[in-house]
Amino acid sequence: MTDLVALGADALMIVILTFAVYLPRHHRRDMVVAYLSFNVGVLAVSTALSVSSVAAGLGLGLFGVLSIIRLRSEELSQIETAYYFSALALGLLGGVDVPLGYSVPLMALIVAVTCISDSRWIGRGMQRQVVALDRAYPDAAQLRAALGERLGGRILSVSVQRLDFVNDTTLVEVRFRPGSRAGGAPDIAVDGRAPVPCAEREVPGAREAVA
Repeated sequence: MTDLVALGADALMIVILTFAVYLPRHHRRDMVVAYLSFNVGVLAVSTALSVSSVAAGLGLGLFGVLSIIRLRSEELSQIETAYYFSALALGLLGGVDVPLGYSVPLMALIVAVTCISDSRWIGRGMQRQVVALDRAYPDAAQLRAALGERLGGRILSVSVQRLDFVNDTTLVEVRFRPGSRAGGAPDIAVDGRAPVPCAEREVPGAREAVA
């Protein structure tokens, strides 16, 4: 009876996690299939290992290797990877011999934490983009100003992934807040003159492009 309650709790939690939390927010049907299959597979293996003579650590280690290979077959975001491990944890708690007083609250805790941490209220208004610019920007202030003008928001952080002086390009990962002041960098005084706002700075090479 205890095993059936644990199985039912796992089924309820994985349905809530996939259909009530993940799917309405991310709209990827293929990942729903993956999470459900992953959870049921972990549940089946952990249940079988709990009643067999095979060492549970060995079996779960082999299953972990297979899961890592599956995760490496496609580039997934950190959020989708977190859902993967939530499904894994739910399957383990439902399959191993853990008292219901521990397993069911822990399952509910996993779903609640995943739901809250993936809420739109966490980091609201911030976006992340990988941007390729058609010019090499070795100067950080000019780079932030150019990104702010093109993305139309306040630049929060910039991570340069590739600075190519041969092809005159810059590849950056940028986090920004749309609709705020462009650039996100302080005004800079040039040759002792009054500070020039980011939005009014001339981007080098612009006149030549217009001419």
